[in-house]
Amino acid sequence: MKRRSGVEAGRLAAWMCVAVLAVGGLAQSVAAAPPVAVERWTTPNGLVVLLVERHTIPAVEAHLVIKTGAVADPSGREGLAALTAELLTKGTATRSAVEIAEAIDFIGGRLTAQASDDFSTLSLTALKKDLPAALGAMADVLLRPAFPAAEVERQRRETLSAIRAAKDDPEDVAEKAFAPLVFGPHPYRHPVEGLETTVPLLTREEVVAFHQTYYRPNNAILALVGDLGSREARRAVHAALGAWEKKAIPPLLVPPAPPVAEKTVSLIEKDLTQATIVLGHLGIARNDPDFYPVTVMNYILGGGGFASRLMTTIRDNRGLVYGISSGFDAKRFPGSFSVNLQTKTASVDESIGAVLEEIRRIRDEGVTEAELRAAQDYLAGSFPLRLDTNAKLAGLLATVEFYGLGPGYFEDYPRAIRKVTLDDVRRVAAKHLDPERYVLVVVGKTRELALAPTAPPPVSVPTGR
Repeated sequence: MKRRSGVEAGRLAAWMCVAVLAVGGLAQSVAAAPPVAVERWTTPNGLVVLLVERHTIPAVEAHLVIKTGAVADPSGREGLAALTAELLTKGTATRSAVEIAEAIDFIGGRLTAQASDDFSTLSLTALKKDLPAALGAMADVLLRPAFPAAEVERQRRETLSAIRAAKDDPEDVAEKAFAPLVFGPHPYRHPVEGLETTVPLLTREEVVAFHQTYYRPNNAILALVGDLGSREARRAVHAALGAWEKKAIPPLLVPPAPPVAEKTVSLIEKDLTQATIVLGHLGIARNDPDFYPVTVMNYILGGGGFASRLMTTIRDNRGLVYGISSGFDAKRFPGSFSVNLQTKTASVDESIGAVLEEIRRIRDEGVTEAELRAAQDYLAGSFPLRLDTNAKLAGLLATVEFYGLGPGYFEDYPRAIRKVTLDDVRRVAAKHLDPERYVLVVVGKTRELALAPTAPPPVSVPTGR
């Protein structure tokens, strides 16, 4: 239920695994990705379809992306996109939630739905022989959801329960205090699942209206990967979704997120044995021309697990933190740059100072040739791992189409990473990292902290959002 789900959840653990692979030389031994032949067409009702044939196993993965997510939630109704997506599989005009689940289980398939900041996704896995029935079920929940009142109420209760339970998670508390301070008026300030104050206000009528407004074929992408030829795919898509009616989609008008203007500190008191810290500011959008050099730069700074400077210098050499990582959450609009760490209360000030020192160092001095090559070897060399299952590839296909990254993305990504130079890394570090104007959130025994003399008075942020 956290905003960082799918983006930041498990970030540190994942990057630690990444670093182990890189250190062991396994990343460079991964076979080069086979060419990805993508067939793309648009149906008469405006649905963009992407097909990659993979005939190694008799299964098909289908990811349908609605190009609207939580950023379209009306003010005061945060959580509406998430609630709409979660209710898709909870009953249609002809089947109950139980009957839908039983139909999918009977064929050994999987059908899930969820929303993120930028878009909503309906994902389907099925054996080739069961694809007509599976796509029929997918079309049923997509086109004819009933949104039963009882299910709406049950889902609201579950969401509220999860929001309240998350108050005991210091990382969740820190992230939810960090986002509003970074994004200001922009909708990214709110968690996708909504707020404790807004979820109870969401109505069935609002869910129905959201679905009728945005769940349209001309606002959707369907990625198909698996044991399916072009003719079969076209027939199957037409049979399942040909009757889906298109409709004009209202433009998405959101206020821009202004850069963080000054150092801003939020201290959140909790009786914990360690402090959880998030430090950062506004980052970049996914289509930013600097995305690839920023990716390389961040891998060296703190995204490369045990191979990163933050981990090596602050954790291994100085023993200040239990875990530390950095990341750029690049989305449709500029997301955040953040450094996440956990440390003893007594080490908070020194740890923050060490992070800022590393940010200044990479801005002022850049990186070495050896660091650059190691980052490029891992990032380009491990790229095939992002394509090794039908589910991964289908998700990536839809993402590439959503962000407009172009049909040559699968060949362009490794080349773009390899093209990054030492000057590029230093340039983007100076442009996209700011050790003077940032947001700092600390969750823990904050009354025991002695902030640096230059820090402004702590900004109090409610934790009951």
